Amino acid sequence: MDYFNAFWTGGLICALVQILLDRTKLMPGRIMVLLVCTGSVLSAVGIYQPFAEFAGAGASVPLLGFGNILWKGMKESIDKNGLIGLFMGGFTACAVGVSAALIFSYLASLIFKPKMKG
Repeated sequence: MDYFNAFWTGGLICALVQILLDRTKLMPGRIMVLLVCTGSVLSAVGIYQPFAEFAGAGASVPLLGFGNILWKGMKESIDKNGLIGLFMGGFTACAVGVSAALIFSYLASLIFKPKMKG
């Protein structure tokens, strides 16, 4: 049942984002920022964690999950370090994921060379 819940919730998130892309004039970058901010706000309100426990990877993999991770990192760092934690916590919480994305995208760029028009 965990796989099923992850599949349909992740698919629903993707479908809603696709509708947003198709029906509005919002650019993809703005929609991505909207998703991260929505994940952060839902975490701050306390809604996202029960949703993530229900949906598993269907909720933690999309950009909503990135906003959740940023919020959790900032909250923990603020509790530990005070106001400066607002600037430290997000970087600490998501450093592994962002580093992995950068490393793997660089490796992919070495393996898959784009065809040059000429």
